[in-house]
Amino acid sequence: MDQAIGAYRRVTAAKEFKELERLRERARYNEASAIDNAERRGAEKEREKWQGVLADKDAAYTAALADKNAENEQLRKLLAEFQNNT
Repeated sequence: MDQAIGAYRRVTAAKEFKELERLRERARYNEASAIDNAERRGAEKEREKWQGVLADKDAAYTAALADKNAENEQLRKLLAEFQNNT
């Protein structure tokens, strides 16, 4: 058992082993960064999509409201004419 522990310590102390561990750690970091960036880009695309949907809905609502306001104005004029004629 002591020989195994000694061999492990010698391997882990080697420059090559330390470099491999550094590269593995760097690869894990790069992978985590890539995943985080992909999630952020996905969230931003979703947010842009919904902003577009809301803008379309707002435009439709504004157009419908303008139509109703014009219709109400015509009805007010007709009512005023009717009241003036009676």
